Amino acid sequence: MKTKTLLAALFIASIAVDALVYLWTRTDQKQAGKTVFEVYYSPQCGCCGEYIGYLRASGVEVQGKLTENVQAVKERFNIPRQLWSCHTSLVEGYFVEGHVPLEAVRKLLDMRPAVDGIALPGMPAGSPGMGGVKTEPFTIYSSINGVASPFMRL
Repeated sequence: MKTKTLLAALFIASIAVDALVYLWTRTDQKQAGKTVFEVYYSPQCGCCGEYIGYLRASGVEVQGKLTENVQAVKERFNIPRQLWSCHTSLVEGYFVEGHVPLEAVRKLLDMRPAVDGIALPGMPAGSPGMGGVKTEPFTIYSSINGVASPFMRL
C-alpha cells in the first residue's frame, strides 16, 4: 500500500515539475522575444563598434562575432558583392548588410518577405554608426538568390 502511495506521489511530483519547467521556459521565450543581431565584423573596423552601439542604444540585443575573414561570411550568406559593406549581421534568418537603419530592419521583420536579406551598400555618411551628415536618402536593397533590388528608401 505504501509503495502505491509513494509511486502516486512521485508521479504527481513529476507532473508538477514538468509543468513548472514548461511555464518557466515559456516565460524565458517571451523575455527572449527581443530581436537579436549577430554582427560579424573585423577587429580593425571602428565603425562596426559604433553600429553595435547604435543597436544596443535602441534596445536591440547584440552578439558580436569578431572575425578576420568578413568576406567569407558575406559569401556564406550569398550577399551580392555590389551590396557589401564593412560588417554583416544575421537577424531572424535574414542577413542585414552594413549600416542599415533599424526602421528598415523592422519593416523586414514585420513583412517577412521571401528574401535572403537587406543591405545598405558601402559606408554612407550619416548612416547609423557612421560619422558625417546624411546628404541624400539611403536606398536599402533586398536580395534573393544573389539578385539585388530596391527594398525601400529612407
